[in-house]
Amino acid sequence: MELSGILAVFQMPYDEGERIDYDTLGEEIDWLFEQGADGLVMAMVSEVLRLSEGERREVAEFVVKVCDGRGPVVISVGAESSRVACAYARHAEEIGATAVMAIPPVSISAGEDELKRYYERLLKEIQLPVIVQDASNYVGKPMPIKMQAGLWHKYGERVMFKPEAAPLGPRLTEMKDACGGGVKIFEGSGGIALVESFKRGISGTMPGSDLIKAIVALWRALNSADKQRVDRIAPLLMALISMQDSLDSYLAIEKHLLVKQGVFKNTIVRGPVGYVLDDITRREIDDLFGRLMAEIETENG
Repeated sequence: MELSGILAVFQMPYDEGERIDYDTLGEEIDWLFEQGADGLVMAMVSEVLRLSEGERREVAEFVVKVCDGRGPVVISVGAESSRVACAYARHAEEIGATAVMAIPPVSISAGEDELKRYYERLLKEIQLPVIVQDASNYVGKPMPIKMQAGLWHKYGERVMFKPEAAPLGPRLTEMKDACGGGVKIFEGSGGIALVESFKRGISGTMPGSDLIKAIVALWRALNSADKQRVDRIAPLLMALISMQDSLDSYLAIEKHLLVKQGVFKNTIVRGPVGYVLDDITRREIDDLFGRLMAEIETENG
């Protein structure tokens, strides 16, 4: 399937015992497609690092099955060792995923040569596309663009990118220039840099599931060159996303908004957590979200 457009990163719902709530997950997947998502991604805000190895495989199988060909499915396979990452990648290929995405190990600061070997082992292990996720927010430093571009020149269109290191816009353009035409790059800031990234030639975006309505509206406005609509939606969306500045804040705020929209039953996150949504922040988020949804509904007539 074509990897492009809005590939939504689903959140992980739990019951009161912190067990995965597969009924709600299935409903979330259906809801995302109903709202206009082009495909699904299992990634960091899906809490992959807080799942057991068995759960990661089980969730991947469930998502591919429930998606049922409605769009591409990207499975995150990043791990602390190449051996484990390759095992996840083989499993993703076996169950029918469209592509895999991999962050580098988070417990070490791997050098350029080690990072290259890590991604090359994945590319040699499977035939699926591999999306290189420069998750500098999690690992502490950006990956060298020259190293990443080298993977594209060696393995071609099977290599795609999700850059997240600042400054997003200039690094995105630098990546495109280093690779040449045909490279696929996905916006990875949750949508806060979607307008700027679109101007620089991205193939799609990978936002969280909570703001899917706004992301779809903005993406369509960008593609139709409706500048007035872009200018009305983008500032509110950017203000809301800017309040999510860490993995735990993404989890807390996104789950709060999914409950608000009737998609999730609770906001449970597997602990320990590093961020708690307090009343003042919650009220500000609710205000911004209400204004954003009102703007979209007005535009939809």
